[in-house]
Amino acid sequence: MTRRATLKAATLLCLAGLGLPQAALADFRSCLAGIGQEAAAAGVSPAAFQAATAGISFDDKVIELSQAQPEFKTPIWDYMAALVDDERVDDGRAAMRQHASALALAESRYGVDRYTIAAVWGVESNFGKNLGKMPLVQSLATLACGGTRRREFFKGELIATLKIIARGDIAPERLTGSWAGAFGQTQFMPTTYHRLAVDLDGDGRRDVVDSVPDAVGSTANFLRVAKWHNGQPWGYEVRLPPGFNVAAAGRKNKKPVGHWASLGVTRLDGRPLSAEGPVGILAPAGAAGPAFLVTKNFDAIYSYNAAESYGLAIAVLSDRLRGKAGVQTAWPTDDPPLSRAERRSLQSALASRGYDVGEPDGKVGAKTRDAIKDVERRLGMPQTGRPGAKVLEALLRGN
Repeated sequence: MTRRATLKAATLLCLAGLGLPQAALADFRSCLAGIGQEAAAAGVSPAAFQAATAGISFDDKVIELSQAQPEFKTPIWDYMAALVDDERVDDGRAAMRQHASALALAESRYGVDRYTIAAVWGVESNFGKNLGKMPLVQSLATLACGGTRRREFFKGELIATLKIIARGDIAPERLTGSWAGAFGQTQFMPTTYHRLAVDLDGDGRRDVVDSVPDAVGSTANFLRVAKWHNGQPWGYEVRLPPGFNVAAAGRKNKKPVGHWASLGVTRLDGRPLSAEGPVGILAPAGAAGPAFLVTKNFDAIYSYNAAESYGLAIAVLSDRLRGKAGVQTAWPTDDPPLSRAERRSLQSALASRGYDVGEPDGKVGAKTRDAIKDVERRLGMPQTGRPGAKVLEALLRGN
């Protein structure tokens, strides 16, 4: 059996507490040993490598999570409602007050406005509250040795993580994050950390986990390198004319403002469009939903995670932190999305009816979705598992 087939079988068959089958375990360790040789060539001593990888094992949960990315599978209105709600805006304003000096320094040194920096911070970790709990070395070793399509990429990220540990910038036990290896207050990948992280607090270490100044400064530096232009907006919401061809829109299809104006695109209040340089039109839910004019600054935000829904969440959150309105046009759905507070109410209502959904935290996982499907089944609704207003309202009515 090939290494890929062996580890795929291990993912499917390994039971909690039993560990990997012996052959797969040997193959995993063999893969790690090979990475150890490459790490040594990159400057990580054998002793440091052994210390960092001792006791790690293949983690099938990492593979499972890698196959379900919400930026691409969640309806845009649900994605936005969960990331840009009143709770996050209030938390963001409090965080900005608490760390005003760090944000001001990052803004002045790197030329990126503090609201955009804070919006990245809010979307990535809820202002430092959700850093991720998955050990980076184990997650990246699993992805590098687990038959994924991007093995070489994750091998490079693993070696970069080992170099962080060897340098002593961040304690090994603090290097936890997402399944893909992003870590810290603003979720840097390890290679990005080496390239762009900064020591804004001046303590001699680039600690994007426990130092808010280093985290926001590093984010500002990332956006600076991505060609953010301070003083220029990321864009704004617009109104599309009847019959607008959304196939001609898109972030990459930038045209002079006059081109879009000639097609009948206007601001929401009917005023003419204005912006510097070529701009694009985003219509993430089609012609019937909200639309946005986007500048090159939106591209800088987009580069942080390469998903337009992600970029839009940061952009809209930055506006709300400034005191501007959020998305004004209704999303094209008859089942409005829920904020995190409403999702917690939904989970509490499900729990009160005997469903095991865990602690009501606003995070909709498999248990919550299964419970919603059962409620939908009883109500004669399509079984989607989606946390929408219809299910919540039915539960609050006592159905």
